[in-house]
Amino acid sequence: MHAVRTLVRSIPLVSFVAIAACGGARNAGDDVTGDDDNPPEDRLGCDGATLLGTSADPAAQGPWDVGARTVQIGRLTTEIWYPAAPGAAAGATPARYDIRQALSPSLRDDIPDDDNPWQACDCYRDLPLDDGHGPYPVIVFVHGTAAFRHQSVTQMTHWASRGFVVVAADHPGLMLGDFLAMLCPDDPSGAQDLSGDLDALLAALAAPAGDVGFLAGRVDASRVAVVGHSAGGGAAAAAAGKPGVRVVIPLAANAATQQAGDLEQVLYMGGMADGIARWDNVQNVYQQSATPRRLVGIANAGHLVFSDLCETRNAQGQNLLEVADEHQLCGAQFASFLFDCEPTYLDAATGWDIVDAATSTVLETTLQCRDDLPDLAGIAATYPDVGAYDQAL
Repeated sequence: MHAVRTLVRSIPLVSFVAIAACGGARNAGDDVTGDDDNPPEDRLGCDGATLLGTSADPAAQGPWDVGARTVQIGRLTTEIWYPAAPGAAAGATPARYDIRQALSPSLRDDIPDDDNPWQACDCYRDLPLDDGHGPYPVIVFVHGTAAFRHQSVTQMTHWASRGFVVVAADHPGLMLGDFLAMLCPDDPSGAQDLSGDLDALLAALAAPAGDVGFLAGRVDASRVAVVGHSAGGGAAAAAAGKPGVRVVIPLAANAATQQAGDLEQVLYMGGMADGIARWDNVQNVYQQSATPRRLVGIANAGHLVFSDLCETRNAQGQNLLEVADEHQLCGAQFASFLFDCEPTYLDAATGWDIVDAATSTVLETTLQCRDDLPDLAGIAATYPDVGAYDQAL
C-alpha cells in the first residue's frame, strides 16, 4: 500500500485524534483496517457519493493507492492525482518527478542523472481510477513563486489517498524556470495569469474530456477546494466566488479572502519562523478574511514547511540548492533567498503531519460531509509544535 514516513512520534495523553490510544505512538502512514483483499467498508459522502472508509485520524494515509497522470489543459501542463482502483498498484513502480524539467530549457542538461535530485512520489503512473466509488470532490493546488506543480506532492498524494481528485498545474510566469529566465539567457514560459489558469482548470473538471476524460462522471465539480502556497496562496484567496469553490486554504500567504459565491470554509496556515510570508502578516490577512475561518501556526517552521522542497535530495544527500551551486546553474545564487530550509527548523515529517491533519479536517468535513473527525480546535493537544490556533465561526 502506502510508503511509510520515516519518523514515528509519541503523542500526548490528551489527543486531537479521538481514535488514538492514549500515550501511544502514532504513525502517519498507518491506514484504517483493510487491505487489497479486504478493503474497508464504504461510507457515504455528500449528496449520495460513496467513499471507502477512511481513518478518523486526518493525518493518516487513506485506503486508496494513488494514481498519477500528466495531462495538458490549454497552456497548462497539469498533474492529476486520484484514488486508484483497488489492487491496481500491485507490482507497480512508484512514480518520481524530474526536477530538471522545471528549470529554464537551457539549464536542463547541466545536471547529470546521477546528481539529479529526483522527487519521489507515493503514487503510480496511469493507474485506472476507482470508478466504483465517488463522485470525488476536487482540490486544486497552486504552487508558489519559483516552484512547480509537484512542489508539495506529499500533501497532494495524502489528500488523494483519502478520496479526493487533486489537480496542480505548472503556472506560466510563476515557475522556477520563469524566475531563472529573469536572470539568465532564456525566455519565460508565458505571462502570469493565475485567475485565468484556475478558470481553465475548473472548466476542464466541470466537463471532463480528452486527457481529462477518465474523470467523467466520477468527479464532483460542485465541491471544490483551492489550496495555494505563497503567491499561490494569494491566488487561492482570490478564488472565492469561482464556480464550485467551497473551501479556500492559503498557506504562507499574504492575501485576505473575501466572502463570495459558495464559500463555506477558510483555513490559513503559516510557519511562525517564516521570513518571507511573516507570521504577523498571515495573522493580519486572516483577521480580514471571510468567516467561518480558522488559523493554524506551526512553531519553528519556515516558508517551505508546506512543500517537499527542503527534503528533496540526490543520492549524495545534496539538496536542491547544493546541486544547483555545484553545477553552477545560472541564477541559483539569486534564488537562494527563497530556499528557506534552516537545519534548526521543525523536522519535515512533523510539519507534514500538522499540515495534513489541519487541511484534511477542513477538506473532509466540508467536501465529504464527514462528522466523525476531531475538532480542529484541539490540534495543539496532539501536536505541541502547533504554536497558535484561532477561529471565527
